[in-house]
Amino acid sequence: MAARSPVLDAAAGADTPTAAAGADASPEAAGATPEHDRARRRAGAAPVRLSADAEEFLSWLAVERGRAANTVAAYRRDLLAYHAYLAERGLAPGDADEAVVAGYVNHLRGAGRKPASVARALVSVRSLYRFRVGEGRAASDPTNEVGGPRVPQGLPKALDEDEVTRLLAAVTGNEPLARRDRAILELLYGTGMRISELTGLSLGDLMLADGLVRVFGKGSKERMVPVGSFARRALEDWLGAGGRDLVAPRRWARRGDAEAVFLNARGGRLSRQGAWGIVRHYGSRAGLADRLTPHVLRHSCATHMLDHGADIRSVQELLGHASIATTQVYTRVSPERLLSVYRAAHPRALLRREQ
Repeated sequence: MAARSPVLDAAAGADTPTAAAGADASPEAAGATPEHDRARRRAGAAPVRLSADAEEFLSWLAVERGRAANTVAAYRRDLLAYHAYLAERGLAPGDADEAVVAGYVNHLRGAGRKPASVARALVSVRSLYRFRVGEGRAASDPTNEVGGPRVPQGLPKALDEDEVTRLLAAVTGNEPLARRDRAILELLYGTGMRISELTGLSLGDLMLADGLVRVFGKGSKERMVPVGSFARRALEDWLGAGGRDLVAPRRWARRGDAEAVFLNARGGRLSRQGAWGIVRHYGSRAGLADRLTPHVLRHSCATHMLDHGADIRSVQELLGHASIATTQVYTRVSPERLLSVYRAAHPRALLRREQ
Protein backbone atom coordinates (compact mmCIF):
# COMPACT_ATOMS: atom_id res chain seq x y z
CA MET A 1 0.00 0.00 0.00
CA ALA A 2 1.30 3.46 -0.86
CA ALA A 3 2.47 5.93 1.78
CA ARG A 4 -0.16 7.90 3.70
CA SER A 5 -1.29 11.07 1.97
CA PRO A 6 -3.55 14.00 2.87
CA VAL A 7 -6.03 12.69 0.31
CA LEU A 8 -6.35 9.43 2.22
CA ASP A 9 -6.75 11.23 5.52
CA ALA A 10 -9.60 13.21 3.97
CA ALA A 11 -11.17 9.98 2.73
CA ALA A 12 -11.89 8.91 6.30
CA GLY A 13 -12.49 12.26 7.90
CA ALA A 14 -15.20 13.41 10.28
CA ASP A 15 -17.99 13.16 7.68
CA THR A 16 -18.48 9.43 8.08
CA PRO A 17 -21.64 7.70 6.86
CA THR A 18 -22.81 7.32 10.45
CA ALA A 19 -22.36 11.01 11.16
CA ALA A 20 -24.01 12.05 7.91
CA ALA A 21 -27.07 9.93 8.55
CA GLY A 22 -27.44 10.87 12.20
CA ALA A 23 -26.63 8.99 15.35
CA ASP A 24 -29.99 7.24 15.56
CA ALA A 25 -30.21 6.30 11.90
CA SER A 26 -31.39 2.85 10.97
CA PRO A 27 -28.54 0.47 9.97
CA GLU A 28 -30.23 0.07 6.59
CA ALA A 29 -30.66 3.83 6.06
CA ALA A 30 -28.68 3.65 2.83
CA GLY A 31 -27.20 0.51 1.42
CA ALA A 32 -27.65 -2.82 -0.28
CA THR A 33 -29.38 -5.35 1.92
CA PRO A 34 -29.88 -9.13 1.63
CA GLU A 35 -33.36 -8.36 0.24
CA HIS A 36 -31.71 -6.29 -2.49
CA ASP A 37 -29.51 -9.24 -3.47
CA ARG A 38 -32.49 -11.61 -3.50
CA ALA A 39 -34.38 -9.23 -5.79
CA ARG A 40 -31.42 -9.14 -8.18
CA ARG A 41 -31.26 -12.94 -8.24
CA ARG A 42 -34.99 -13.13 -9.02
CA ALA A 43 -34.37 -10.75 -11.90
CA GLY A 44 -31.59 -13.00 -13.19
CA ALA A 45 -28.74 -10.73 -12.10
CA ALA A 46 -25.78 -11.88 -10.04
CA PRO A 47 -25.51 -10.70 -6.41
CA VAL A 48 -23.52 -7.52 -6.00
CA ARG A 49 -19.85 -7.88 -5.09
CA LEU A 50 -17.51 -5.07 -4.16
CA SER A 51 -14.52 -4.26 -6.32
CA ALA A 52 -11.01 -5.07 -5.10
CA ASP A 53 -10.39 -1.36 -4.52
CA ALA A 54 -13.50 -1.10 -2.35
CA GLU A 55 -12.53 -4.15 -0.28
CA GLU A 56 -9.05 -2.75 0.22
CA PHE A 57 -10.51 0.62 1.20
CA LEU A 58 -12.67 -1.03 3.86
CA SER A 59 -9.66 -2.95 5.20
CA TRP A 60 -7.71 0.31 5.35
CA LEU A 61 -10.52 1.96 7.30
CA ALA A 62 -10.59 -0.86 9.84
CA VAL A 63 -6.87 -1.53 10.23
CA GLU A 64 -5.08 1.76 9.59
CA ARG A 65 -7.76 4.24 10.57
CA GLY A 66 -9.12 2.15 13.44
CA ARG A 67 -12.75 2.74 12.48
CA ALA A 68 -15.34 0.91 14.55
CA ALA A 69 -16.96 -2.22 13.11
CA ASN A 70 -20.34 -0.47 12.85
CA THR A 71 -18.80 2.37 10.86
CA VAL A 72 -17.05 -0.01 8.45
CA ALA A 73 -20.30 -1.95 8.04
CA ALA A 74 -22.10 1.30 7.16
CA TYR A 75 -19.50 2.07 4.46
CA ARG A 76 -19.89 -1.47 3.11
CA ARG A 77 -23.66 -1.16 2.78
CA ASP A 78 -23.38 2.17 1.00
CA LEU A 79 -20.72 0.93 -1.41
CA LEU A 80 -22.70 -2.23 -2.19
CA ALA A 81 -25.66 -0.06 -3.17
CA TYR A 82 -23.42 2.10 -5.38
CA HIS A 83 -21.84 -0.95 -7.03
CA ALA A 84 -25.34 -2.32 -7.71
CA TYR A 85 -26.31 0.95 -9.39
CA LEU A 86 -23.18 0.82 -11.57
CA ALA A 87 -23.64 -2.87 -12.41
CA GLU A 88 -27.16 -2.25 -13.67
CA ARG A 89 -25.63 0.20 -16.16
CA GLY A 90 -22.72 -2.03 -17.16
CA LEU A 91 -20.16 0.12 -15.34
CA ALA A 92 -17.37 -0.42 -12.82
CA PRO A 93 -16.27 2.20 -10.24
CA GLY A 94 -13.30 3.14 -12.42
CA ASP A 95 -15.63 3.93 -15.34
CA ALA A 96 -17.68 6.49 -13.45
CA ASP A 97 -17.38 10.19 -14.17
CA GLU A 98 -19.01 13.20 -12.56
CA ALA A 99 -22.24 12.68 -14.52
CA VAL A 100 -22.53 9.07 -13.31
CA VAL A 101 -22.05 10.03 -9.65
CA ALA A 102 -24.50 12.92 -9.98
CA GLY A 103 -26.94 10.49 -11.58
CA TYR A 104 -26.57 8.18 -8.59
CA VAL A 105 -27.35 11.01 -6.18
CA ASN A 106 -30.44 11.91 -8.22
CA HIS A 107 -31.41 8.22 -8.29
CA LEU A 108 -31.37 8.11 -4.48
CA ARG A 109 -33.40 11.30 -4.26
CA GLY A 110 -35.91 9.91 -6.75
CA ALA A 111 -36.23 6.75 -4.65
CA GLY A 112 -37.50 8.90 -1.79
CA ARG A 113 -34.39 8.78 0.38
CA LYS A 114 -34.17 11.41 3.07
CA PRO A 115 -31.49 14.11 2.67
CA ALA A 116 -29.40 12.61 5.50
CA SER A 117 -29.50 9.19 3.83
CA VAL A 118 -28.42 10.62 0.46
CA ALA A 119 -25.63 12.62 2.12
CA ARG A 120 -24.43 9.50 3.89
CA ALA A 121 -24.29 7.53 0.62
CA LEU A 122 -22.33 10.29 -1.12
CA VAL A 123 -19.80 10.44 1.74
CA SER A 124 -19.07 6.74 1.26
CA VAL A 125 -18.71 6.99 -2.51
CA ARG A 126 -16.52 10.09 -2.25
CA SER A 127 -14.31 8.38 0.34
CA LEU A 128 -13.75 5.43 -2.00
CA TYR A 129 -12.66 7.67 -4.88
CA ARG A 130 -10.37 9.73 -2.65
CA PHE A 131 -8.79 6.47 -1.55
CA ARG A 132 -8.22 5.46 -5.19
CA VAL A 133 -6.60 8.81 -5.97
CA GLY A 134 -4.43 8.64 -2.85
CA GLU A 135 -3.25 5.15 -3.77
CA GLY A 136 -2.35 6.27 -7.30
CA ARG A 137 -5.08 4.11 -8.89
CA ALA A 138 -6.96 7.04 -10.40
CA ALA A 139 -5.87 10.43 -11.69
CA SER A 140 -8.95 12.32 -10.56
CA ASP A 141 -11.95 12.12 -8.25
CA PRO A 142 -15.31 12.17 -10.10
CA THR A 143 -17.12 13.24 -6.91
CA ASN A 144 -15.22 16.53 -6.50
CA GLU A 145 -17.89 18.73 -8.03
CA VAL A 146 -20.91 16.67 -7.04
CA GLY A 147 -22.92 18.38 -4.34
CA GLY A 148 -25.00 16.53 -1.81
CA PRO A 149 -28.30 17.61 -0.31
CA ARG A 150 -28.36 20.13 2.48
CA VAL A 151 -29.06 18.26 5.70
CA PRO A 152 -30.91 20.35 8.29
CA GLN A 153 -29.04 20.31 11.57
CA GLY A 154 -31.81 20.09 14.12
CA LEU A 155 -31.25 20.77 17.78
CA PRO A 156 -31.24 17.68 20.01
CA LYS A 157 -34.48 17.18 21.90
CA ALA A 158 -33.22 16.65 25.42
CA LEU A 159 -35.53 15.49 28.17
CA ASP A 160 -36.14 17.88 31.03
CA GLU A 161 -35.02 16.82 34.49
CA ASP A 162 -38.51 15.85 35.64
CA GLU A 163 -38.87 13.55 32.65
CA VAL A 164 -35.53 11.89 33.44
CA THR A 165 -36.68 11.35 37.03
CA ARG A 166 -39.90 9.80 35.73
CA LEU A 167 -37.94 7.51 33.40
CA LEU A 168 -35.61 6.27 36.12
CA ALA A 169 -38.56 5.69 38.44
CA ALA A 170 -40.17 3.47 35.78
CA VAL A 171 -37.81 0.64 36.75
CA THR A 172 -39.48 -1.13 39.66
CA GLY A 173 -38.67 -4.24 41.66
CA ASN A 174 -35.40 -5.74 42.81
CA GLU A 175 -35.11 -8.86 40.69
CA PRO A 176 -31.87 -9.31 38.68
CA LEU A 177 -33.08 -7.87 35.37
CA ALA A 178 -34.68 -4.88 37.09
CA ARG A 179 -31.33 -4.19 38.78
CA ARG A 180 -29.59 -4.46 35.41
CA ASP A 181 -32.05 -2.15 33.68
CA ARG A 182 -31.80 0.44 36.45
CA ALA A 183 -28.00 0.39 36.15
CA ILE A 184 -28.20 0.79 32.36
CA LEU A 185 -30.45 3.85 32.53
CA GLU A 186 -28.51 5.46 35.37
CA LEU A 187 -25.22 4.92 33.55
CA LEU A 188 -26.44 6.21 30.19
CA TYR A 189 -27.84 9.38 31.73
CA GLY A 190 -25.17 9.77 34.40
CA THR A 191 -22.18 9.51 32.05
CA GLY A 192 -23.53 10.39 28.60
CA MET A 193 -21.82 7.35 27.11
CA ARG A 194 -22.92 5.90 23.80
CA ILE A 195 -25.02 2.74 23.74
CA SER A 196 -22.19 0.82 22.03
CA GLU A 197 -19.77 1.99 24.72
CA LEU A 198 -22.11 0.75 27.43
CA THR A 199 -22.60 -2.70 25.92
CA GLY A 200 -18.85 -2.97 25.34
CA LEU A 201 -18.01 -2.48 29.02
CA SER A 202 -16.09 -5.29 30.73
CA LEU A 203 -15.69 -5.85 34.45
CA GLY A 204 -12.06 -4.74 34.28
CA ASP A 205 -13.17 -1.32 33.01
CA LEU A 206 -14.95 -0.51 36.28
CA MET A 207 -13.11 1.39 38.99
CA LEU A 208 -16.09 2.10 41.18
CA ALA A 209 -14.05 2.71 44.33
CA ASP A 210 -12.51 5.67 42.49
CA GLY A 211 -15.79 6.66 40.85
CA LEU A 212 -14.45 6.00 37.34
CA VAL A 213 -15.21 3.83 34.31
CA ARG A 214 -12.88 3.20 31.38
CA VAL A 215 -14.75 3.63 28.09
CA PHE A 216 -13.64 2.74 24.58
CA GLY A 217 -15.24 5.12 22.12
CA LYS A 218 -15.16 5.55 18.37
CA GLY A 219 -11.98 4.22 16.83
CA SER A 220 -11.29 2.38 20.12
CA LYS A 221 -10.21 5.65 21.73
CA GLU A 222 -9.95 5.21 25.47
CA ARG A 223 -11.17 7.74 28.02
CA MET A 224 -11.92 7.77 31.73
CA VAL A 225 -15.46 8.79 32.66
CA PRO A 226 -16.58 9.80 36.16
CA VAL A 227 -19.55 7.91 37.61
CA GLY A 228 -21.95 9.68 39.98
CA SER A 229 -23.31 8.22 43.20
CA PHE A 230 -26.67 7.13 41.74
CA ALA A 231 -25.11 5.28 38.81
CA ARG A 232 -22.44 3.76 41.04
CA ARG A 233 -25.03 2.52 43.53
CA ALA A 234 -27.11 1.00 40.73
CA LEU A 235 -24.04 -0.73 39.29
CA GLU A 236 -23.01 -2.12 42.66
CA ASP A 237 -26.55 -3.42 43.17
CA TRP A 238 -26.49 -5.19 39.78
CA LEU A 239 -23.01 -6.63 40.30
CA GLY A 240 -23.67 -7.69 43.90
CA ALA A 241 -25.32 -10.84 45.22
CA GLY A 242 -28.74 -11.46 43.73
CA GLY A 243 -28.01 -9.51 40.56
CA ARG A 244 -25.63 -10.43 37.75
CA ASP A 245 -24.65 -13.71 39.45
CA LEU A 246 -28.20 -15.05 39.05
CA VAL A 247 -28.20 -14.27 35.31
CA ALA A 248 -24.72 -15.65 34.61
CA PRO A 249 -24.76 -19.19 33.09
CA ARG A 250 -22.96 -22.15 34.57
CA ARG A 251 -20.88 -22.34 31.41
CA TRP A 252 -20.13 -19.31 29.26
CA ALA A 253 -20.93 -19.66 25.55
CA ARG A 254 -18.22 -17.17 24.59
CA ARG A 255 -15.09 -16.16 26.44
CA GLY A 256 -15.87 -12.45 26.20
CA ASP A 257 -19.28 -12.92 27.81
CA ALA A 258 -17.75 -13.82 31.17
CA GLU A 259 -16.21 -10.34 31.41
CA ALA A 260 -19.27 -8.42 30.19
CA VAL A 261 -20.75 -5.96 32.66
CA PHE A 262 -24.24 -6.27 31.20
CA LEU A 263 -25.76 -9.66 30.33
CA ASN A 264 -28.93 -10.57 28.50
CA ALA A 265 -31.52 -12.94 29.98
CA ARG A 266 -29.68 -15.93 28.47
CA GLY A 267 -26.38 -15.04 30.09
CA GLY A 268 -24.60 -13.63 27.03
CA ARG A 269 -23.20 -10.13 26.58
CA LEU A 270 -26.05 -7.69 26.09
CA SER A 271 -26.15 -6.46 22.48
CA ARG A 272 -26.60 -2.88 21.35
CA GLN A 273 -30.04 -3.79 20.01
CA GLY A 274 -30.96 -5.38 23.34
CA ALA A 275 -29.91 -2.29 25.29
CA TRP A 276 -31.82 -0.09 22.83
CA GLY A 277 -34.94 -2.18 23.48
CA ILE A 278 -34.56 -1.77 27.24
CA VAL A 279 -34.39 2.02 26.91
CA ARG A 280 -37.46 2.11 24.68
CA HIS A 281 -39.38 -0.22 27.00
CA TYR A 282 -38.97 2.07 29.99
CA GLY A 283 -39.55 5.10 27.80
CA SER A 284 -42.98 3.67 27.01
CA ARG A 285 -43.66 3.09 30.70
CA ALA A 286 -42.75 6.70 31.46
CA GLY A 287 -44.86 8.12 28.63
CA LEU A 288 -41.81 9.08 26.55
CA ALA A 289 -42.01 6.41 23.84
CA ASP A 290 -41.97 8.73 20.83
CA ARG A 291 -39.09 10.83 22.14
CA LEU A 292 -36.71 8.50 23.89
CA THR A 293 -33.62 6.87 22.38
CA PRO A 294 -30.25 6.12 23.99
CA HIS A 295 -28.87 9.17 22.20
CA VAL A 296 -31.52 11.39 23.75
CA LEU A 297 -30.19 10.37 27.17
CA ARG A 298 -26.72 11.40 25.98
CA HIS A 299 -28.08 14.78 24.86
CA SER A 300 -29.89 15.17 28.15
CA CYS A 301 -26.78 14.44 30.21
CA ALA A 302 -24.80 17.11 28.37
CA THR A 303 -27.58 19.70 28.35
CA HIS A 304 -28.30 19.32 32.07
CA MET A 305 -24.60 19.65 32.90
CA LEU A 306 -24.44 22.91 30.96
CA ASP A 307 -27.61 24.11 32.66
CA HIS A 308 -25.93 23.54 36.02
CA GLY A 309 -22.78 25.44 35.12
CA ALA A 310 -20.41 22.93 33.50
CA ASP A 311 -18.07 24.41 30.89
CA ILE A 312 -18.33 23.04 27.37
CA ARG A 313 -14.74 21.76 27.33
CA SER A 314 -15.49 19.47 30.26
CA VAL A 315 -18.61 18.21 28.53
CA GLN A 316 -16.57 17.59 25.37
CA GLU A 317 -14.15 15.44 27.35
CA LEU A 318 -16.95 13.54 29.06
CA LEU A 319 -18.69 12.70 25.78
CA GLY A 320 -15.46 11.80 23.99
CA HIS A 321 -15.81 14.27 21.12
CA ALA A 322 -12.71 14.98 19.03
CA SER A 323 -14.06 18.42 18.10
CA ILE A 324 -15.82 20.93 20.32
CA ALA A 325 -18.02 21.78 17.32
CA THR A 326 -19.64 18.37 17.75
CA THR A 327 -20.29 19.07 21.41
CA GLN A 328 -21.97 22.35 20.51
CA VAL A 329 -24.38 20.46 18.26
CA TYR A 330 -25.08 17.80 20.89
CA THR A 331 -25.81 20.29 23.63
CA ARG A 332 -28.26 23.08 24.06
CA VAL A 333 -28.28 25.73 26.75
CA SER A 334 -31.83 26.28 27.94
CA PRO A 335 -33.34 29.79 27.62
CA GLU A 336 -33.61 29.93 31.41
CA ARG A 337 -29.91 29.22 31.86
CA LEU A 338 -28.98 31.70 29.13
CA LEU A 339 -31.09 34.42 30.74
CA SER A 340 -29.62 33.70 34.18
CA VAL A 341 -26.04 33.91 32.89
CA TYR A 342 -26.81 37.07 30.94
CA ARG A 343 -28.33 38.82 33.94
CA ALA A 344 -25.42 37.84 36.14
CA ALA A 345 -22.67 38.74 33.67
CA HIS A 346 -23.74 41.76 31.61
CA PRO A 347 -23.23 45.15 33.30
CA ARG A 348 -26.38 46.66 31.76
CA ALA A 349 -28.68 43.63 31.96
CA LEU A 350 -30.65 44.93 34.95
CA LEU A 351 -31.68 48.38 36.13
CA ARG A 352 -29.90 49.35 39.36
CA ARG A 353 -31.35 51.65 41.95
CA GLU A 354 -29.61 54.94 42.29
CA GLN A 355 -27.71 55.19 45.53
